[in-house]
Amino acid sequence: MAAASPPPRQRPGPHGGPAWWICCLLVAAAPVGAGVVPSLAVAPQPGLTASAAVARAYDTILDADFAGVPARVGETCGPAPRVACLGLTALATWWEIVLDPDSRALDARFTTQVEAAIAEAADWTRREPERAEAWFYLGAALGARGQWRILREERVAAARDGKRIKEALEQALRLDPAMHDAEFGLGVYRYYAGVAPAYLRWLRWLLLLPGGDRVDGLARMERASRLGQVVASEADYQLHQVYLWYERRAPDALAKIVGLQQRFPRNPLFRHLEARIHDVYLGDARASLAASQSLLALAERGAVHRASIAATRARLNIAVQIDRLGDRPRAIAMLDALFASGARAPIDAITEAQRLRRAWRAR
Repeated sequence: MAAASPPPRQRPGPHGGPAWWICCLLVAAAPVGAGVVPSLAVAPQPGLTASAAVARAYDTILDADFAGVPARVGETCGPAPRVACLGLTALATWWEIVLDPDSRALDARFTTQVEAAIAEAADWTRREPERAEAWFYLGAALGARGQWRILREERVAAARDGKRIKEALEQALRLDPAMHDAEFGLGVYRYYAGVAPAYLRWLRWLLLLPGGDRVDGLARMERASRLGQVVASEADYQLHQVYLWYERRAPDALAKIVGLQQRFPRNPLFRHLEARIHDVYLGDARASLAASQSLLALAERGAVHRASIAATRARLNIAVQIDRLGDRPRAIAMLDALFASGARAPIDAITEAQRLRRAWRAR
């Protein structure tokens, strides 16, 4: 079945596509080899070491508490393998980038961190090819780099990462079929390969790649959402994208986002996404307005992290929804207040606010 086109005004990048594992989308751009088969002379070693500690650290990241990440990662290292802590550090920087995706201020830091995580994981797979978690962490680190490469439109390099991610996660599952965290990444691949448009399907056939399976891929992602030790919340974040883009299940997507708000109340992204779903997918300007007004109130009280970014996104959407409800003078006043605040980030929101203010005043 051919993929549906993304809805109007759907922005590509961190707010409009899977985070962490998105490079699996582009695995169809590179041929998949046989991979490295673990030695059968040593018994497979399943499981993730200190998974609860790793999950707590990742929760800190998903709550956008970037200042608290170093201490949390420090508590995690020791019980958890070093590669997990390197990967978490890179993921923290990635989620900072997600909040202001057009800024390149953190790119150098991120690439240094993620390359260190990839090198550590790859070395571990060579030392202990029978250890499932080594392969999982290799796939996870490559996934973080691939997502960043897609954001920066380095698509060929991202496709190469996609090939390696798939191989690494398949190895993890061969060694530990119950590793739902690894199953999630393969579910993403199978789902998107299954809904790929025709012009990508012929490329997949040409390169002798395995076909996708929309139903099986979605089931794997949903299973990881319920059972994953580390990626359950990540799975919810990405499932909300799938529900919006292809499954036409906007109420279910909204439920996922509300659940993420409850688990991570200080991350402004999840509240912004609530407003976006009401606007773009449910066509409810009043609900979208109310969500952004709530976000602005939280930002002004300092009740969310990165409050200035949160306030800027909230003010922009408040202006948009007020205009849709028929009060352009008040909408322009809201944009004026945005600029009077001295906001400089996020860049995409500032750029859109400037465009709208010029257009509205010209009319």
